[in-house]
Amino acid sequence: MDVGKAIIEGTREVFSTMLMVELEAGDPIEGKGGDVESNITSMLGLGKDIRGMLAVHCPGSVAKAITGTFLGMEVEEIDEDVKDAIGEIANMVAGNLKISFAENGKDIELAIPSSIIGTSFRTGGMFGAKRVAVPFTMNNETFLVELKYMDSE
Repeated sequence: MDVGKAIIEGTREVFSTMLMVELEAGDPIEGKGGDVESNITSMLGLGKDIRGMLAVHCPGSVAKAITGTFLGMEVEEIDEDVKDAIGEIANMVAGNLKISFAENGKDIELAIPSSIIGTSFRTGGMFGAKRVAVPFTMNNETFLVELKYMDSE
């Protein structure tokens, strides 16, 4: 299974159907990544045949634009609405990945999204995990969808 392609297709589908926004996708980045430019990250755990996490990392301006488009209103600050909206985006993208993995014989269970607000953090605890991250552009600004995972086989 081409995980980068699945992330691109799943993310584009969420944005086109839920937000009526067409995203430009960059090339998938595999392996260890550098620092991520983000003011808010929403992530959720994956369990069963694929263990890991899916994360959506957004600069504040992108998170507010996504939320404003999602809710149909102007968003001034990173608040509960923004955390909820980015969490829901992460949940829907993970749901699309769940379908892609299921088509390849892998069953995934999804956890509830959690959000982190700040500018400097690292995640750990997944030694040996595969990592695929895809940069997306919306309104000339970039956000990142990242999947860190271990296959149960």
